[in-house]
Amino acid sequence: MSLLDLVLLCAGALAAGSINGAIGSGSLVTLPILIALGVEPAAAIATNTIAMVLSALGGTLANRKQLIEERREVTPLALIGVLGGVSGALLLLFTSPSAVQIVVPVLIGLALLMVVAQPLLTRWIGKRTKAPADHPYRGPWLRIGVFGTSVYGGYFAAAQGVLLIGVLGLATRKPIRDINGVKNLLTLLVNVAAAAAFAISAAIGHVDVQWLAAGVMAIAAFLGGYFGASVAKRLPDFLLRSLIVIIAAGSLALSIW
Repeated sequence: MSLLDLVLLCAGALAAGSINGAIGSGSLVTLPILIALGVEPAAAIATNTIAMVLSALGGTLANRKQLIEERREVTPLALIGVLGGVSGALLLLFTSPSAVQIVVPVLIGLALLMVVAQPLLTRWIGKRTKAPADHPYRGPWLRIGVFGTSVYGGYFAAAQGVLLIGVLGLATRKPIRDINGVKNLLTLLVNVAAAAAFAISAAIGHVDVQWLAAGVMAIAAFLGGYFGASVAKRLPDFLLRSLIVIIAAGSLALSIW
């Protein structure tokens, strides 16, 4: 990659880190940029997942007290998330390149729709919250939903937080603020599991991870999340969502063109 490419990825990752700290879905900024720069879609997903592996760490640490209190309830979901993340990564690695070329633009489009629809989903869940059951995280349908969402996250990563909020909210009937920590933990574990699978695959030459780009993006995303999240949280949600849609749609259009 050229220096200009790395500068562009650095700027995108700074924005993605800040956006992740505010509303999530920052991968929808960086992934289309990688594809627009000519990185093959499977390699772009692998590179992006490795680069963004720590993006949910801050949110997880911020809710560590709640997570420690609920560790017995959440541990089975965490194991399911790791299994789903690895399964999704392997599914991507064993999908033919021609199929990935078709699937990825479709998934980006669907993820963009989910980002736009997230406020509606949040309000809808908020109207249906009630006093939680004694064991709100133990339902079989919740575990099935978390596994399916984790497979999606391992395969594609972008906007998995939106899906997790929906699954957790509908199954537990808890308000968003009470499930956000679990969402961040599951996102982190899925990303770590998928990143590990991609790194091992890259070591044996099965996928071409762009390590320099991943390193630059990881540092920029960390700095963006650390310094920029507080700024991003002060901006209107619609402005951040519009930024995601414009950058992702523009980069995707350039890559297709």
